[in-house]
Amino acid sequence: MKLGEAWFTVVGVMERKLFNASDGTEDMNRQIYIPLTTAMQRLMRQPFESEIDRIVARVQEPERVREAANIINTTLLRRHKEAEDFQISIPEELLRQRQKTQRIFNIVMGCIAGISLLVGGIGIMNIMLASVMERTREIGIRRAIGATRKDVMGQFLVEATLLSFCGGMVGILLGWSMTRVITFYAGWKTIVSFASIALAFGVSAAVGILFGFFPAKQAARLDPIESLRYE
Repeated sequence: MKLGEAWFTVVGVMERKLFNASDGTEDMNRQIYIPLTTAMQRLMRQPFESEIDRIVARVQEPERVREAANIINTTLLRRHKEAEDFQISIPEELLRQRQKTQRIFNIVMGCIAGISLLVGGIGIMNIMLASVMERTREIGIRRAIGATRKDVMGQFLVEATLLSFCGGMVGILLGWSMTRVITFYAGWKTIVSFASIALAFGVSAAVGILFGFFPAKQAARLDPIESLRYE
């Protein structure tokens, strides 16, 4: 590739970056990068032209862009002996749009997760209610040989919790598999943290206890004599 009067060898092509001309940012896909020392030696410059006319800084966390800009501004002022002969540009519109999109995405995903938990909890409650009806005679026998209402209630609560816990485990395995599929096909970076897995297990146990409480209470209230007569 020829730049001006100098020839250069292309050693690689960078991954294409998203670009939106409406927010005032420059199209990074049309830029060419060469070593600074090579540019100083082989490219013609004006006598008083600065060797560096732009520095691009990347921040890992978008919410800390302003903080990083203030630090850069302070550093450059110190290096330039308090002469403000430079300008710091922050893609404000792009940043705001990204934050807005992230908030909408979080709200939508939270609603989907809440509806899924509600449907799953109702399913667990229905299953446990059906189990109470099917095992009415068993409950009567347990009560007849000395089991208390607390024992019966604890038994059904444990069963509901284990049921939701197993469902949560299957969901975590499917979720982890989906992150790998998304990373492989879409090229998006996905992160599965230990905290998210622990939270998923905790929510599963909480759903089991919450929606299993009513069936367990119904089982504990059954009359032992009537339960023994149940066919």
